[in-house]
Amino acid sequence: MQKNFKVKSEVLDREGIDRALTRIAHEILEKNKGAKHLALVGIRKRGDILAERIAEKIESIEKVKVPVGAVDITFYRDDYDIKANVDINATDLNFSVDGLDIVIVDDVLFTGRSTRAAMDVIIDNGRPKSIQLAVLVDRGHRELPIQANYVGKNVPTSEKETIILDIESNGEDKVYVAEKPEKGA
Repeated sequence: MQKNFKVKSEVLDREGIDRALTRIAHEILEKNKGAKHLALVGIRKRGDILAERIAEKIESIEKVKVPVGAVDITFYRDDYDIKANVDINATDLNFSVDGLDIVIVDDVLFTGRSTRAAMDVIIDNGRPKSIQLAVLVDRGHRELPIQANYVGKNVPTSEKETIILDIESNGEDKVYVAEKPEKGA
């Protein structure tokens, strides 16, 4: 859990997250008429974990293993003032994106800037047939005209709130709405 954040409510527990990811997997398969030309690309640090989980669900449903990759969007972001002090994680696309229906997977959709950056990374690596977006939580407040194709849960928030996804850190997957700490706190 992040320091100095006051948890206001739990919006998804482990079972809720699992149900949401199962539904997203089914919706992806329905929209794409199966998994034949499909690949999932998670945005690091939590979108890649969710992409792996969705891929496992797709494999259990369709008996097809879809390619899964991960992108680091750090240097593609347009809203970081100082990029020198951020963690850099490798982009891992061990497959050609050319001609595939790519589903970007992220934990929380907020301003849309992470999604835009992920699209840039993918397009720098080839020419997919389509790019779609799956998110566990959509909290609103878009700054760019980006909308998810697949949403686990819509959670309207105020500007003073944030969404915290606690996943794989303590064995208890949960999603919380929390109040941001006051500046200087």
